[in-house]
Amino acid sequence: MGARCAIQFILFLVLGFSFKEAQAQAWLDGYTNVRSLGMGGAEIGLTSDETSLYRNPANLGSIRGTFGTVLDPELAGSSNFLNLITSSNTAKSTDIEALGPIMAANPNTTYHSRLQLTPSLIVRNFGFGLIYRNELNAISDSTGATMNTQYQSDMGGIIGLNQSFFGGVLKVGASAKGINRIEVINTSLATSGTLSLQSIGSEGTGVVFDAGVMIQMPVKWIPTISVVGHDLGDTEFYRKSGVRLSTASQPTIVKQSIDAAVSIFPIHSSQVRSIWTVEYKDITNSKVETDYSRRLHVGTELNVYDIVFLRLGMNQNYLTYGLELASEKMSWQFASYGEEVGTSTTKQEDRRYVFKVSLRL
Repeated sequence: MGARCAIQFILFLVLGFSFKEAQAQAWLDGYTNVRSLGMGGAEIGLTSDETSLYRNPANLGSIRGTFGTVLDPELAGSSNFLNLITSSNTAKSTDIEALGPIMAANPNTTYHSRLQLTPSLIVRNFGFGLIYRNELNAISDSTGATMNTQYQSDMGGIIGLNQSFFGGVLKVGASAKGINRIEVINTSLATSGTLSLQSIGSEGTGVVFDAGVMIQMPVKWIPTISVVGHDLGDTEFYRKSGVRLSTASQPTIVKQSIDAAVSIFPIHSSQVRSIWTVEYKDITNSKVETDYSRRLHVGTELNVYDIVFLRLGMNQNYLTYGLELASEKMSWQFASYGEEVGTSTTKQEDRRYVFKVSLRL
């Protein structure tokens, strides 16, 4: 009875923030990672690693020993990334000014680039880390004169805590991120003219609160239910002139959202294990997505000797796959996934590739 009451109370705390008037919001997933992308974009119900702090703070209760990275660059790009960027410089792959002329010369073209670093130190029930993320998405129109543009540049830090109950059956975690964000959201940005961030960008600093709950049954395959609330109370970026830019506007308010997942963890032998997970993102519809299949994410991971990790999944109806080769101090990861950039009636896949190298503590 006591366990049931505790679970109901925690779910009330997480979900109680979520039922507010919905508002249209661009579908930008912050701080995702190559492991999750290879598994269909599912992330909150996975086992613990150095990304737990960013995915689901409740998973900090599953940490055994110490996890951390001192350097973990992650670079993602669309399938046409190399072809488009050759006329520029790969160091400017997330630079709107450099992209403008390229998109002008390539009508009806999609573009995606992301550079992310999330070094962290995590022990059981506690973690902290740093955040650097530059992401640029663009689709040029039929003439190349304008491009539908989404750009975010984040810098900041994160701290997370967890508390476990009933012998680890119930795990409750929370995290806070301090983020300075530069943003450009423009559905018809001219590909010529002034494209400097000082002119077209918005800048602000805010604090982001997430909370997570995991219920892990102490039986075979450890069936797990995970619920994570993101941007609780909504995240607003107040303008702080001079942090990185001095702008007259602030980035878009990020509406709170709730993700839920169900996972199992079969053990096939002493050296072979797997994960199977199904996740539904934004169950409260804060992003007002009309194509609900985009919210469903399915993934699996096969772990062989903690050295080779094979991943497969389905993201927004498109196939994903990934590979990781790991040692005690380093790992090399790759993933490919399809992102829906069309509409509910006119589907269009943007095939993307992600690479990551991690130097672990």
